[in-house]
Amino acid sequence: MEYIKKAAKTAESDSEKIRSIVQGILSDIEKNGEEAVVQLARKFDGWEGDFILSQEKKQRLIDSVPEAIKQDIRFAHEQVDGFARAQRESIREFEKETLPGVRLGQRIIPMKVAGCYIPGGRFAHACSAIMSVATAKAAGVETVIACSPPRGDSIAPAVVYALDVAGADIIIEMGGVQAIATMALGLFTGQPANILAGPGNAYVAEAKSILSSAGKCTIDVFAGPTESAIIADKTADYMTVAVDLVSQAEHGYDSPVWLFTDSRELGEKVLDVIPKIIADMPNPEVPEASWRDYGEIVLCHDREELCRVNDQYAAEHVQIMAEDLDWWVNNLTSYGSLFLGEGSTVPHGDKCSGTNHILPTKKAGHYSGGLNVMKFLKIYTYQEISQEANRVISGAASRLSRVEGMEGHARACDWRLRKYFPDQEWDFEVYNQTKY
Repeated sequence: MEYIKKAAKTAESDSEKIRSIVQGILSDIEKNGEEAVVQLARKFDGWEGDFILSQEKKQRLIDSVPEAIKQDIRFAHEQVDGFARAQRESIREFEKETLPGVRLGQRIIPMKVAGCYIPGGRFAHACSAIMSVATAKAAGVETVIACSPPRGDSIAPAVVYALDVAGADIIIEMGGVQAIATMALGLFTGQPANILAGPGNAYVAEAKSILSSAGKCTIDVFAGPTESAIIADKTADYMTVAVDLVSQAEHGYDSPVWLFTDSRELGEKVLDVIPKIIADMPNPEVPEASWRDYGEIVLCHDREELCRVNDQYAAEHVQIMAEDLDWWVNNLTSYGSLFLGEGSTVPHGDKCSGTNHILPTKKAGHYSGGLNVMKFLKIYTYQEISQEANRVISGAASRLSRVEGMEGHARACDWRLRKYFPDQEWDFEVYNQTKY
């Protein structure tokens, strides 16, 4: 492969510095609890009020949202909720008799408390509110706590309405690392989250990772800076490719956008036109920095090499603008979510088409998909072994335990064989000369 344009920076450039800062904040909160959170909210957000959104304030904010916007938010919720409920219906409890007297089963139990983070900053992420909260509710989570940074004296009204429609039980006006810690530790609510979900900046993502590694809770995915890749062949329209790359570059200064193509002509046309598209944006400085520092155009020999390169990058979003769309579905193996054909652009999934936009980044697509109802479910198994079935199961388990050198395990099985079948001779020394 060949680079028509190569990135100047990588996602790992500042990771060690960020981790150190986040660890310091989390240590402060674990030591000083709610008082530390109060001080951090005052420092970073200038926040002096209550954190938990009151019913009265919530209604006032909802009332300020225009009806046309409410309709679009409800539409987005219908699509996301519908897809999430279809996912939930695709996994089921079952029970199976694998041998006479051996009853095995699977239970599905929703997590009790989910903490959902909705980013703030330059954008009002109403759709992110729907993606996490509606999916948790579709899974059957009893209590969903949502945190979002205030913009001035409140969370953005559209975000509040989206949270209300999606079914958030508690809304907290708080952002950053302190919000992640608050949900994980159950501060101000007394309900520690079993899982933390939702996208955020590098500090939020790092906080989720650290708390998960410490065993405080689990997390949905490692959702760092947005990544987008486009696989395009000679049939693709270069202007569509360029517009879509710029659309994703506006996420942030550190949001990589990549083009993988087997057409040099297409790659060079995209390289030429992107600066012009960026210059036409109302706020060009963010996509300009993203494209300059993290943008790449990779030229490959054929579609097999395009597949290999794509799976190496494992981008969060992958658009396919190429012939034979089903071939790509069947051959790509590492990505967050696929967008097939020119008619499917990432903003569709980001906003309202129905699939979840909380997706793995930093190559986590090698081992994980995006947020879905299964992330909020605990899948448990159970078994019942009858006395008669012990003749087979205990016999095999006893022998296998001694193969592994686990005498205590073997004797638990031996005891049942003696108890249930007292008139039968058992050779307990097949794998072990020790007799008891």
